[in-house]
Amino acid sequence: MRTLHTAPLLRLTRDDGPPPDQPAPGDGGSLSGWAVLVDGDRIEAVGPVGELTQAYPMVRVRRWPGTLGPALVHDGPLPPAASPRERVHALLRVGVGAVLAGQLTDPALRAAVARNDVAVLDVARPLALTVGNRADLAVFADDGRCLATVVAGRLVHRRA
Repeated sequence: MRTLHTAPLLRLTRDDGPPPDQPAPGDGGSLSGWAVLVDGDRIEAVGPVGELTQAYPMVRVRRWPGTLGPALVHDGPLPPAASPRERVHALLRVGVGAVLAGQLTDPALRAAVARNDVAVLDVARPLALTVGNRADLAVFADDGRCLATVVAGRLVHRRA
């Protein structure tokens, strides 16, 4: 099922520059009025919300408050919790979509990460919202709180 994710601001990358195949954003690296079209676990399109809703009139639309951007990469030890599942959930609540393989030495933790489709990276690298990439997104409020996390196209966390 295709889903169009939109927010007042869209940030294509976590750094200051856009991916080479994307237009340069406006002030502060954020675009106003843009959206990300997700099909399955992949990003199918990134562009102005009006163009995407016209091109895909039957698409499900999720409108988020705040800034929509790529999910975070967690590059340290996973937070302590009572179970591996809860350790992974603690990451999802803060917008993480990827962890480093070196932090997953416990087989139970590695299994919990796999069950939740969290990406496992050999080296830390920023995620970007580019067509064809895995759909790992996060929405952040102005105060930095994570409002929603999408991992591999699935909504895995939403703040009430």
